[in-house]
Parts: sequence; structure tokens; C-alpha cells
Amino acid sequence: MQNRKYDLRFSSVFLFLIICLCVFIVKLVLIQVFKSDHLASLAKKQHNRLIELEPLRGTIYDRNMRPLAINVTVHSLYANPRMMSDKAKAQALEFLPVIAGVDRELVRERLSRDKYFVWIKRKLPLDIANRIRDENIPGLSFIEESKRFYPNGQLASHVIGFADIDNRGLEGAELVFDEYLRGAPGKALFVRDAKQRELLLEKSFIAPQHGKDIVLTIDETIQYIAERALDRAYQKYKAKAGTIIVMDPKSGEILALANRPTYNLETVSQSSVESRTNRAISFVYEPGSVFKIVTAAAALEEKKFVETDEIFCENGKYRIANHTLHDHRPHGTLSFRRVFELSSNIGVAKIAQELGADVVYDYGRRFRFGDPTNIELRGEVDGWLKKPSQWSKTTISAIPMGHEVTVTPIQLVAAISVIANDGLYMRPHILKFVKDKKDQVIRRSDPEIVSRVISEETAHRVRDILVGVVDTGTARRAQIEGVKVGGKTGTAQKVVDGTYSHDHFYASFYAFAPAEDAKLACVVIYDEPTPSYFGGTVSAPVAKEVIENSLKYLESVTTAKLKN
Repeated sequence: MQNRKYDLRFSSVFLFLIICLCVFIVKLVLIQVFKSDHLASLAKKQHNRLIELEPLRGTIYDRNMRPLAINVTVHSLYANPRMMSDKAKAQALEFLPVIAGVDRELVRERLSRDKYFVWIKRKLPLDIANRIRDENIPGLSFIEESKRFYPNGQLASHVIGFADIDNRGLEGAELVFDEYLRGAPGKALFVRDAKQRELLLEKSFIAPQHGKDIVLTIDETIQYIAERALDRAYQKYKAKAGTIIVMDPKSGEILALANRPTYNLETVSQSSVESRTNRAISFVYEPGSVFKIVTAAAALEEKKFVETDEIFCENGKYRIANHTLHDHRPHGTLSFRRVFELSSNIGVAKIAQELGADVVYDYGRRFRFGDPTNIELRGEVDGWLKKPSQWSKTTISAIPMGHEVTVTPIQLVAAISVIANDGLYMRPHILKFVKDKKDQVIRRSDPEIVSRVISEETAHRVRDILVGVVDTGTARRAQIEGVKVGGKTGTAQKVVDGTYSHDHFYASFYAFAPAEDAKLACVVIYDEPTPSYFGGTVSAPVAKEVIENSLKYLESVTTAKLKN
């Protein structure tokens, strides 16, 4: 009886072991056959960490190789919530919001995730990173990254633009040339032990391809001169906005471009959309009397007038259809030349009537008004030059004096620079060349002649008239001692609620110098300056200051090169 009892117990234990063995075998088969790939993948994830190696974004330089946008090393904080104890998480939750400036709820949410890797805060300064390291909180680590740094703050901000936290270009040259600047990321696979500690053993490594460097046509010194002058008058006349562009009229290279309001590239998040808008290419306005240059060029090119022809300016009042046209100051009989030097609206209207609508429109198109310049910046608009079929009975007097036509500042400086460049239209551009890290040029932006607008002879004749505008006409405040300056003032009424306002104006001025061999062309525009609103009073002195100081600077650079 006793033996049977022992036999039954032995059989039960044996049966139990057999069942367990069968279960283990089935489980092992399931693991080895059906779940092996999944479990191997989990083990691989736990013991191998793939790190994307960030490429260095290319540097943006001015034309003299002075850096405008560079990279600096920063430290990005991440956590491994799966390997952090409750104590470590509590310590991090208490410490990080104070030191790193991270939202407490964000830290709590990130640390509650069931993951091996979560970002806490990207791109911290070195001193903050070191303070976090000193706390030695288990589960917190850093990855070294780079951050875009703009050494000149707001200087040339509308040209340079900015990149986001991942070094992707979002505005300006940073966006347009992003394919060159950003490079390509690399990869490195590191081994970790069971406690998730790095063993510093690389299983594979693909080096990042660093970005190319961009060299712009901008001259940092001329940019500074232009922004300083623009800002002074912007504040003095309490203008709503302002724009300045300085260009080499013979190459189309933009040496300076600035707008007000503006923003600091180091604090983009604190700026408004308005301050980030590049008015030089995306805002249109009626240019006023600056557009009279087109009428002068058309009249001389078509041989309808010569400089000595006399035009009766009706003593300041002239009826066209149902509209009475006025001059700022009454004039009697003026020569063709003096009509433009004194900016007589009536004289220009009579010249335009003699030319006819088709000719005026044709020359407006020749100067490429209504077409984008195709400068390498995003957001350029076309402007507007309506066809003669859309003209009213008074348009023949409006367009020739810069009304019923809209332009951008970049269109204006490119178009009127035809006069300073012997009748040739050059495409404006901001890129000089792209080079790799071995200083090999891989793309170059050479001067591009778009078209011949007028003959060289006509360009010289109009140039002489524009010199007279500065010497004895409406732009005397643009005179520079020892330098011949050509220019044209413009004062245009703004359209408010569908009608021309008598209280809101655009003040503009275009100039080039030295007139006989122009090295610089400059356009200055202010929106609603007060109390004065005339282009000759508000904008001309700004252009004079910029051109005078820039010519002195260029001369000093040339002298220094000759000495070397």
C-alpha cells in the first residue's frame, strides 16, 4: 500500500515535469521559429544605438570673405526614461525647469514615455550644459550639435535670412541656397551594455558631408554704411517703413540691401512678420517722378525731342480730359532738359502726349517694369504696368510721372541703372560663388546682360540730364564735393481707400556716381515720412551719405591693394 502511494507521487511529479518540458519546448520553438526576428530586433535596439551625425552647415560670407553666418558648438540634452529610477526622474523634474528653462510639464511628459531616447532641450549653451552635468543625474546625457550664429545681429538680415533649430534654411539666402549649405548627415552605430552605458565601440560609421560655403555680393562695410544712414532718416522722419539698395550698375551685384522695420537674426522668435518682410522685393509702390526717366529716354531714343526743345508748362495748371494737372511750382516755358531737372509734371505729360500711349508703354516694358528681376531671393513680386487698352483718358499723364504703375525697389534700381550702364539692363544678383571645404568653386554667378534697353548715346544724354537734376534741379541735397552725381527725386501720393491721399506719400530717390563711370547706384524709399515728405528732402541726403562714404571706402580698399 505504501509502495503504491510512492508510485503515484512519483508518477505525478514525473508527469508534471514532462508537461513542463513540453511547454518549454513549445515555447522555445515559438521563440526560435516565430519570434526570433522580433526578439533579435529588440535586443539590437537595446544594445545598439544609431546616432545621426549632424553635418556642419556651410558658412555665409560677404564678398570680402567676412563671415555673416557661422556655426557654433552647442549641447543638446536627452533622457533615457526606461533606465531612469523614480528618484532620478524626480530629481530631473525638480532641477531642469530651473536650470535649463524647460517647462515642467514638458519634462514630466517626456520622462513618462516608455522609450530609450527622448529630447529634453536642444542646443543649450556650454555653461548650462556643464551645470546639468555637475548634477550627475542618471539617465541624462548630451549630444554635441551645432547652432547657427549671426555675428552681426540685424545687419543684412533680409538678405541673409535664418535657419531653424535643425539648421534648415527658412528665409533669405539661408533658404535659397539651402541645398548647398545644409550638407548631408552621417551615421554612427554604438554598442551599449545591459545598463545602457556606452561602450564607445563603433560598429559602423558614415561620415557626414559638410555643407558648402556661400559667398554673397554684399559688402559688409557698405551694408553698415547704408543701414546706418537709412535708420537715421527713418527715425528722424518717423516713417512707416524704409528701404535702401546699393548696386554695382555694371555687374548687377547687390552691395547692400536693407529695410526698416527690421529684426535681429539672433532673436528671430521675438520678431514680427512685418519686420521680417523683405520690402525691397515684395512691396510695390508708385515711384512718382523717378519714373520720368523712362519718358526722357523714350523721347530721346525715338528722336521726338532734343535737349533744347522748348515746352510750355502752362504756368502750373494743365487740363487733361476731366482732370487738372498741377506742378509743385508753376513754370512757364522750359527746355526739354529743364523739364526733367525741375520735375515738371505738365512738361512730362506734354512730352508723353507727343510720344503716344503705345510708345510710353513699350519703353516701360523695355525697362522691364511689370517683370520680376529674378534676383535669388524668395517672395519677389512683379509690379504692374497696365496695357494701353486699359488706359483711361488721363493715364497718358499719370504713368509718365510715376502714377498708375507699381514697382518694387529692386525693379527700380535695376531698371534705372540702365542709364548708368550705357543702356544695358543687368540682372541684379546676391550670389558671388559657392565653394566647397577645399576652396574649390563649384558655382559662380557671373554678370548677366538681360537686354539692351536704349542706345549708348541716349543713355549718356539722359545721364547728363540726371546730373543736372543734382547740380541745379530738385536733388541738390545729393551733391558730393568733387564727384559728379546723377539722380532723380520722386514724391508719390499713396492710394488710400481707392483715391490718392493728400496726407500720405512715398519719398524716393535714385542716384549713381561717379556719373561718368558709375561704380555705385542707390535707391532710397520711405513710406509716409513726416513732416517732410519730398524725395529731395528725405531720401536724397541718405543716398548722398551712402554713396559718398562708400566711394571713400572703396578707394581706401583699392589703395591698400595697390600697396600690397
